[in-house]
Amino acid sequence: MADQKRFEVTYRQGSSFTTDVQVWVDRETGVNYVFMKSGYGAGLTPLLGRDGKPVVTSVNR
Repeated sequence: MADQKRFEVTYRQGSSFTTDVQVWVDRETGVNYVFMKSGYGAGLTPLLGRDGKPVVTSVNR
């Protein structure tokens, strides 16, 4: 897996000049993360479903 990137951006909303929201998927575990940046600030957190558990996408190995 050295030639592949670990995370894949599957969703993007906003622009790079203002607030930008993205969903990243970990290609090894399938766990989805929400990444948000605005100005000089940014944050990353697991994306949770209604049941409070992390959203997991199936990954092809």
